[in-house]
Amino acid sequence: MHHSTILFDLDGTLTDPREGITRSVQYALAKLGIDEPDLAALEHFIGPPLLQCFMATYALDEATGWQAVNHYRERFKVTGLYENRLFDGVDALLQGLVAQGRTLYIATSKPTVFAEEIARHFGFDRYFKRIYGSELDGTRTNKVELLAHLLDSERLAPDSALMIGDRKHDLIGARSNGLQAVAVGYGFGSREELLGEAPAFHFETLEQMHRAFGC
Repeated sequence: MHHSTILFDLDGTLTDPREGITRSVQYALAKLGIDEPDLAALEHFIGPPLLQCFMATYALDEATGWQAVNHYRERFKVTGLYENRLFDGVDALLQGLVAQGRTLYIATSKPTVFAEEIARHFGFDRYFKRIYGSELDGTRTNKVELLAHLLDSERLAPDSALMIGDRKHDLIGARSNGLQAVAVGYGFGSREELLGEAPAFHFETLEQMHRAFGC
């Protein structure tokens, strides 16, 4: 994989945010009078835009969906952000890619302000030229729009960059912008979901990705 620029999704690709996201979703639902005791049942919230996920899962109108998002953020910004961990092997991968002279970015549907704090707190912000996320008002939560914005802002040619992610939204965003994509199987997207988008590369483990990049 010769690409000089590598774009990484955050949740499920660089970090395992399972506890922080599911507990914050559970908190938001409780605020709306919805009881969901099973955190595993909320793992599908990891990756997709939150507003659409709340609306689709619980048949909420947009106004109530935004209430849920705001309740979620009440907990996430003070506690959920830190209920997270870097996947084993990610730090070494990022270090190796930078040593090869590649330029790295984060491209996440998570609000930029939260993504930047996660990267700072867990100490991997130093590997990235810039972190691109959404705005708190929902702007650029869609990966197609987010990646278009990143490419335009950084003046990147699509054939020079590679997008790495664990959900179909990452792969759709990449394809729509003329980028090749890597699907990773250790995150939260199923094999069926990922292969259904025909990524250029598919790695079940971080070890496989290390070998593919030669680092």
